[in-house]
Amino acid sequence: MSQTPALRAERPAAPPSPSVARRGASTAKRKQYRAAYLFLLPFFVVFITMLVVPLVYSGYLSLFESKLIGGDVFAGLANYVRALQDSAFLASIGRMGLFFVVQVPIMLGLALFLALALDTGRARGSKGVRLLVFMPYAVPAVVATLMWGYLYGPDFGPIAQIARGVGLGTPDFLSPENILGSMMNIVTWEFVGYNMIIMYAALRSIPGELYEAAEIDGAGQWRIAWSVKIPAIRPAILLTVIFSIIGTFQLFAEPSLLNAIAPDAITNSFTPNYYAYNLAFINQELNYAAAIAFLLGIFIAIVSYIVQLSTQRRERRERGMS
Repeated sequence: MSQTPALRAERPAAPPSPSVARRGASTAKRKQYRAAYLFLLPFFVVFITMLVVPLVYSGYLSLFESKLIGGDVFAGLANYVRALQDSAFLASIGRMGLFFVVQVPIMLGLALFLALALDTGRARGSKGVRLLVFMPYAVPAVVATLMWGYLYGPDFGPIAQIARGVGLGTPDFLSPENILGSMMNIVTWEFVGYNMIIMYAALRSIPGELYEAAEIDGAGQWRIAWSVKIPAIRPAILLTVIFSIIGTFQLFAEPSLLNAIAPDAITNSFTPNYYAYNLAFINQELNYAAAIAFLLGIFIAIVSYIVQLSTQRRERRERGMS
C-alpha cells in the first residue's frame, strides 16, 4: 500500500553528506577570518605606516654619512662605531643607569605600598586617594616639568622662599650637583599613580580564598601582603619594571624643558634621547642621530630581557625549593 503525500512530507530530510558539511564549515571559517582581517586592517595600516616604515627608513639613514663634498655616502656601521666611542653618549647612558637604579626602586616601592594599603580596604576614602595619587599622571609632562621648575626656582620659587624664611639659606635644586635628583623627584611624582593602578588592579584579581586560608593559618596583614599578595602580583610588578626601564632611557620632556631654566646643569647630551634630538635638529647630523636611536633601542631591549630572564630564573628556583 503506497504512502499518502502527507506522510511522505513528514519524513525527515536526509542529512547532508560529509563533503557538503565540510565545505559549509570551511566557507563559514573563511568568512570569519575575512571579517577578522577587515577589523584588524586599520591597526596594521597605522602600525606599518607610523612605526615600521619610519624604523626601516631610520635604519637606512644610519648606514650613510653626510659630507660636504659628495653628499650622502654609504658608511656601513661607521656611525655605530662612532656612537660606541662617543663619550657624551656613553655618559648619558651611565647617567640614566644611575637614574634607574635610584629612582625606579623608590617609585615602585611607593606605588606598591599605596596599592597594598588601598587593597586592605581599611583606608578611609580609598576612591578619593586613588584619584589623588593617579592625578599627576594625567598632567602632561611638559606642564609637570614647568610647575616643578617654578617650585625649584632659587629666586622666586616657594621652596627657596620658605627655606630662606626659616634660616636654611637658599637651596639650589637646579645646580649641576642636584639636577639629577630634582628630575628623579619630578618623574616619581608623575608616575607613582600610574604604577599604583597597575599593581592595584592585579591585587583585586587575587582570589579571596587565598586570604581566607592565610587568615585561618593565623597570618596577619603584613604576612599576607608579603607571602600572598606580592608573590601573586609579580607579573604586574615586572611589567612596571619594564615600563620604567623604557621610560628612564627615553626621558626627553624633562631635560629639554629644564635646559631652558638651568642651562649650566642640563647639557645637550644629558639623556640619550635628548642627545639624539639635538644631533638631528640642532647639529643636523641625521645619520648619526639615527644610529644613536637604534643603539638606544637595542640597549633598552637587552636590559629589559635581562631583567625579565633573571626574574623568571628566580621564580623557577623558588618553585624548585618549594
